[in-house]
Amino acid sequence: MIRAGVFKKTSGNGHIALYLGKRDFVDNIDSVEVVDGVVKVDPSGLNGRKVYAYLACAFRYGSDDLDVIGLSFRRDIWIQRVQIYPPTGDTGAKTPMQESLMKKVGDQGYPFSFQLPANLPCSVSLQPGPNDSGKACGVDFEVKAYLANAPDNADEVVEKKDTCRLMVRKIQYAPANNKAGPKAEISKGFMMSDKPVHLEASLEKEVYYHGDPITIKVKVNNETSKVVKKIKVSVEQLTSVVLYSSDTYSKAVCSEEFGETINSNATLEKSFTVTPLLSSNKEKRGLSVDGRLKDEDTHLASTTLSQGDKDMQGIIVSYKVKINLMVAGGLLGGLTGSDVTLELPLTLMSPKPAGQISQSWPTMTRTAENEEQRNSNQFHVICTVIDNSLHIPHII
Repeated sequence: MIRAGVFKKTSGNGHIALYLGKRDFVDNIDSVEVVDGVVKVDPSGLNGRKVYAYLACAFRYGSDDLDVIGLSFRRDIWIQRVQIYPPTGDTGAKTPMQESLMKKVGDQGYPFSFQLPANLPCSVSLQPGPNDSGKACGVDFEVKAYLANAPDNADEVVEKKDTCRLMVRKIQYAPANNKAGPKAEISKGFMMSDKPVHLEASLEKEVYYHGDPITIKVKVNNETSKVVKKIKVSVEQLTSVVLYSSDTYSKAVCSEEFGETINSNATLEKSFTVTPLLSSNKEKRGLSVDGRLKDEDTHLASTTLSQGDKDMQGIIVSYKVKINLMVAGGLLGGLTGSDVTLELPLTLMSPKPAGQISQSWPTMTRTAENEEQRNSNQFHVICTVIDNSLHIPHII
């Protein structure tokens, strides 16, 4: 970074330099901010070679070092490439960011821009275990400028000294119009009891910010001869990895038991509060977290928002609140005990920073991000980064 708000990366040979005004690009559900920047080119060192820029969204499920054994552990989900130098014609009007960068770069600057489609996943990382090293698995976005030896060959292997790259993030913020929270109810009958336990639960609002306490209002009407011994409230993260096939797995990110006893033919109406935090889940391998740049702090992955009518690859994240009534008693004691379980959908996101444009509430699906780190001395495959509940066929 050469000054606040401007990011620069120079190639090893010094012939090209990549400039970006920011590294976070907002997905507003129906459209995504344009990824725009400038490449500074020193023609004296090109020897007739062309300069290209590209933007790629990829799913990474292993270390780059594994490529040496002939396996690729990176799957490109979307990629776009454009020739920067020599210019191919009219590049159109410059964005305000490009105008600002061109003043800094001077006559050797060449602007570029990419429009990300709305159906790409957000940046998400899968949390490694305490002893894992290397770049985290997950969805990342990379802007790269490079010198091409073979014109118009997208598969060319480019030397590192001829390349400059910066990781960027595609992010979503919570919608401004927070609605009333979801509500659900269930009645469950038991052996040797002609009446059920009725459970009703609701959330105060539809969207919660990371770090906010989540209040669940619970109503119980126990018409059975059994006793509700305690109530368990948990928040689960659901991660869908959509690549070669779709695989969904869940992890509890918060779980608390409350010693509320509800006797036979009694009722209870009470609110319970839980707070899911990444700091309480640091040891959980494979947990989805929002992507990060370098070593900055992050939090649990945000819920993925979508228009609902487009297929999305990569990592899709959602959450649910689960309420369990632990029921025991009756003539046979624990043998006839059981749980009454109710689930509520939960949207967990970051608030929109001041100055961001508001967006309307979309149809929900689920999301995640990337960490710019590398350790070339470690040998890891996908199963060392995430547990056995995640299987991606045809990879290894």
